[in-house]
Amino acid sequence: MIKEDGSIKGPVFVVGNSRSGTTMMGHILRNHPMIFTLQHELHFFEQLCTSGDYNRVLSFDEAVKLAARLLCINHDSYWTQGDPARFSEEAETVIRSIQDRSRTPVVIFEQFLRYVALKNGKQIPCDQTPRYILYIADILKLYPDSRVINMIRDPRPKNKWKRRWMGYKNFPLKESIRTKINYHPITISMLWNASVRAVNPFTGHPRVLVVKFEDLLTDSETEVRRICDFLGVDFYKEMLDIPQGGSSLKKFTTNKGIDSSRVEAWRKGGLNPTEIYLCQKITGTLMKKYGYEPESTKVNPLILPWYLFSLPVKLLMSFILNLKRMKSIPEAIKRRLL
Repeated sequence: MIKEDGSIKGPVFVVGNSRSGTTMMGHILRNHPMIFTLQHELHFFEQLCTSGDYNRVLSFDEAVKLAARLLCINHDSYWTQGDPARFSEEAETVIRSIQDRSRTPVVIFEQFLRYVALKNGKQIPCDQTPRYILYIADILKLYPDSRVINMIRDPRPKNKWKRRWMGYKNFPLKESIRTKINYHPITISMLWNASVRAVNPFTGHPRVLVVKFEDLLTDSETEVRRICDFLGVDFYKEMLDIPQGGSSLKKFTTNKGIDSSRVEAWRKGGLNPTEIYLCQKITGTLMKKYGYEPESTKVNPLILPWYLFSLPVKLLMSFILNLKRMKSIPEAIKRRLL
């Protein structure tokens, strides 16, 4: 709901390309006394619900199973979730609170978000799942009270697959292997383009705010104040006191605060010159639109052909490994390519 003073009760969705600062934004918002950022990325859209499910009325048992799955993911994480049946009793509480509304997946999802926020003593739920960037239009239509914060970052940091070997020990080995196979400088760059294009139609939309990761690092208070104004809530200094780490590549540390040294971290390693060249070649036009300037780089004549010839194999392997993560394969492909 939107109050007369312009403030909201949410939900808030933090979206963006992978490795764009969505986790950090989730931590910032969680430090607000009114906002609860859920513990883990929920992956509701695409993994649990597609556009064909939006208006489907579920039976009571089906609704409980969906709510239990969401509770389980929020508790365990999408990657390590156990048996959702452990949460069936609590899920029934969520479903019974829907009362006179239809038990559709989108209604259950919103009720679940509000339930978890209230359970933690806060009013505004926040789900930071990057992939929702492909569902911005759906979110704005399905949830008229929602706000979307879109994170954009220089496309050149791309070593998410190294998480397990860079201190993030809770990241499953199986998932590390999957993300390693998924990685290819051409496809990852194309996905960055797709993410940026997905938000382009909503630039200037009153319920969508675009935040550059680099601006958030270099002028933190100004940016967070702008975000608070967008959400219609007061700014609190404590919002900047976030843990350093816990993102795609770093485990949590005792250090707190926004780490400005992460600006242009790609210059400190992670990509070879040929990867940088391919990235800039593919994303160059949109990079410049958001103020990211290409750098002169030398291409390795031996490595470049390898990337080109390995692309079809990588695409096929990636498609096979991600089949179980797409409830509707045609829809998933369409949202990425069109």
